[in-house]
Amino acid sequence: MFRLLSLIITALALSVGGASAHDEEPTKESCDAAVAEARALAASLPADDVSRYFAERDIQQALVEAGNGEFDDCVEKAEQAVFEVRERPHSLKPGERLNILRADEIPSR
Repeated sequence: MFRLLSLIITALALSVGGASAHDEEPTKESCDAAVAEARALAASLPADDVSRYFAERDIQQALVEAGNGEFDDCVEKAEQAVFEVRERPHSLKPGERLNILRADEIPSR
């Protein structure tokens, strides 16, 4: 009985310690590390890959969030970029291309 009680107490202590480590606010350093990982993964895809395009947009938004001091949003956007590269949810059919307009272009109707 005492052994079972000590195991339960140990498990609770470990779960409380583990929970507090996950509840910490992201820092600039954790944001920088997440962005660096996402950049490295995105760079591994071909330059014309649509998933790389979307990953680079997420990385850019992560940097904007970091500039605003929102390191939790920065890490979240960097994680979205990593997901984009690893899972590649966007794809184009053969012969299809992504029409990306420059800032000074107007979409045709």
